[in-house]
Amino acid sequence: MASPASTSVSRPLPPLVEPAADLDRDEVARYSRHLIIPNVGVTGQKRIKNAKVLVIGAGGLGSPTLLYLAAAGVGTIGIVEFDEVEESNLQRQVIHGRSDVGRHKAHSARDSILEINDRVDVRLHEFRLDSGNAVELFSQYDLILDGTDNFATRYLVNDAAILAGKPYVWGSIYRFEGQVSVFWEAAPDDRGLNYRDLYPEAPAPGTVPSCAEGGVLGVLCASIGSVMATEAIKLITGIGEPLLGRLMIYDALAMNYRTIRLRRDPGRVPVTELIDYDAFCGVVADEDRDAVAGGTVTATELAALLDGGGDVALIDVREPVEWDIVRIPGATLVPKGRILSGDALADLPQDRPIVLYCKTGIRSAEVLAALRRAGFADATHLQGGVAAWAAQIDPSLPTY
Repeated sequence: MASPASTSVSRPLPPLVEPAADLDRDEVARYSRHLIIPNVGVTGQKRIKNAKVLVIGAGGLGSPTLLYLAAAGVGTIGIVEFDEVEESNLQRQVIHGRSDVGRHKAHSARDSILEINDRVDVRLHEFRLDSGNAVELFSQYDLILDGTDNFATRYLVNDAAILAGKPYVWGSIYRFEGQVSVFWEAAPDDRGLNYRDLYPEAPAPGTVPSCAEGGVLGVLCASIGSVMATEAIKLITGIGEPLLGRLMIYDALAMNYRTIRLRRDPGRVPVTELIDYDAFCGVVADEDRDAVAGGTVTATELAALLDGGGDVALIDVREPVEWDIVRIPGATLVPKGRILSGDALADLPQDRPIVLYCKTGIRSAEVLAALRRAGFADATHLQGGVAAWAAQIDPSLPTY
């Protein structure tokens, strides 16, 4: 829950990390610009050296965050990442380069970190974060940074951080806007808030598109990622006023930063265990899940159907800008919004089967549920969307 910003300011927190024993001669030279800042100094740099920070994801927000934490001298950096570098990542994920396409992101990120600072202990966690491993993993670190782009992982990180007693810095980006806050349920004052105070419930499936579906200005990642890294350094060293209990919102088009104060949700239920977060957030709503049961075709099945001369209507439910980038041959563009509003229902054929597709299958599943309820019994949708079609059937198609 958010309220308008007040004139009061946050209070400094005690340093999160105890200082390391010493800095050697090379470290004094490397971090000299930190050492001459009165609020940081030698003691602050020793705390940074002794810190263990876990970054969830080496993507758009993870890239600048990881680079700046390494440059700052954070002694141990953990990376949770199981994906591979794709060409479309390079527009914003600056920790990776052209030669890294096809490599594991964790390996690419590690190499870039060590190129900047070979004194960092980089620990790779190449698995999907889930309810079975999150709390134990978080317990190994002082601080968590979450820049993921899906709600299931965000709620998982929040709840696992609560159970592990760890603070975490959260960042989010979409198109031209970004947000950053610090959550710490066990904070030593009345600012012990968590992500569920900001979002008590996950948004309805399909109402908030991811960056992969809605896009993001690449340089926005640098703005938000640098704020996340700054908050991490402030928490580690105990300097400044952290974003604990506050939400910073950045509008790149207006070049405007504003901060609103957060307050505890009076109806919040204490977190006592981890749950099934995919089910909690859902890919499609519960009522839609029942409606689309048995209504999925794979890329291979669709290709065989089309090659065999099957009389089907292939409907692309994405937006026109996505249609201009890539499309499946023979498809017709009918954006999701026009179907869900009912405007386009009369334009859809009822005398032959309909196969819907989007980028990854999320939006097409939502549209399929609406069509089934409207009486289109023969409608199905493409599992994995145009991304699966490009990967399995026609690799010559561009990806985005």
